[in-house]
Amino acid sequence: MGTPRRQRRWTWLLTALAKHATLIGLSVIFLIPLVWMVTGAFKTAADLNASPTVWFPDQITFDNFTQAAQLFPLARYFFNTAVICIFSMVGAVASSAMVGYGLARIEWRGRTALFVVILATTMVPFYVTMLPVFEIWRAVGLTNTWLPLILPQFLGVPIYIFLLRQFLMSLPKELSESARIDGANEWQIFTRVTLPLIKPALVAVGLFQFLASWNDFLGPLIYLSDARLYTVSLGLNFFRGEYSTEFGPLMAVSTLAVVPIVVLFFFAQRTFIEGITLTGVKG
Repeated sequence: MGTPRRQRRWTWLLTALAKHATLIGLSVIFLIPLVWMVTGAFKTAADLNASPTVWFPDQITFDNFTQAAQLFPLARYFFNTAVICIFSMVGAVASSAMVGYGLARIEWRGRTALFVVILATTMVPFYVTMLPVFEIWRAVGLTNTWLPLILPQFLGVPIYIFLLRQFLMSLPKELSESARIDGANEWQIFTRVTLPLIKPALVAVGLFQFLASWNDFLGPLIYLSDARLYTVSLGLNFFRGEYSTEFGPLMAVSTLAVVPIVVLFFFAQRTFIEGITLTGVKG
């Protein structure tokens, strides 16, 4: 009896070690470009062009950041991107939460059909609607502004609506019924009872939207023509095209572009992971 149990235990242990070794190996492979970029931001030109490759410089320099600040309007592009990200995040969270609440917690005729239609819109590629949507924004005179990058998020984002609906459906209906008996209306139930309970899901949606807006390149490329309105991703692309041989400043700017994402995830990782884990508990 002991031998088969011991064999199963060793089999489980070896399987777990193999899985973790594979995951660690893949993680290292994916981290190599990031490590090269970050270390390159602090290398001298000689270390960057050295052969064989110098992974970790003996002499750390901040000249690349100074030179990047002279060649690249960092403050302006970071400010532009932050404004777009914050307003887009607020719009996506608020609108998607309200739509998800209406689909999950309020009984009304046709809500399932509408939910199917909302999900169906996620199957339409962005490139199919790109030109018609651009023509609409140009017709109302809002191109070369940030509004085309912000306003659509205030109308609800299908994938976030789906995530929040799934999260809301996992909540006991007795909570809403108790609040309704105490005299609360639907808006009070939504704001005072429901929203505090779905905080992890809201944080997850907010982070998803922040990441999407921060990394968005095609949207600003389509709608923005004034360099003063450029975002970090768009400005970085033009910087790369104009100063393609300035590897040090290019890596310095790229490193700075990654820092806000890392800091944001570091402070919100627990709530973010909880929101991802709990969404979709009940369908």
